[in-house]
This record gives sequence, C-alpha cells and structure tokens, in this order.
Amino acid sequence: MAWIRQISNEEATGTLKKIFDDALRRAGRVWNIVRLTSLNPQNTRAHLSLYRSVMHQDSSLSPRMRETLAVVVSRANACHY
Repeated sequence: MAWIRQISNEEATGTLKKIFDDALRRAGRVWNIVRLTSLNPQNTRAHLSLYRSVMHQDSSLSPRMRETLAVVVSRANACHY
C-alpha cells in the first residue's frame, strides 16, 4: 500500500485550513480523500472543484446514480475512499 504524508487539522494553515474548516462544517470531518492532496492546497481545491462539478452539476444521471457508480467503481478498485 502506498503511503502519502497528509496534513492534520492541527497542522493546516492558510488555504488548507480554510478547506479543512469548510469540510468540518459541511461533513463534520475531513475525509481521507481530501487529505491525500493536503501537501498542495491548490490541488486540494482543484480536486474538490472537480468533484463538485461531477457530482452536483446538472446531469442526465441522478445524484443517487452518480453516488452508486462512485461506490461500485471504488469497490471494483478495492479503494476504501
């Protein structure tokens, strides 16, 4: 399994602290998938923007179907995120 250094909530500053604080308000936690890019907050912001675009914009797929597909793909790839 690969190991990637991740920034903790306590270590986060500047842009990353804002991203983490927003995540805590929204979800009550900072998910590991968000932490994976924490060494580069600009990448974290871009990743979250892509996620919102794919999962929350108008689509012919319902939100439920998009979430279901995400779970199926994650399971197929043995990804715990």
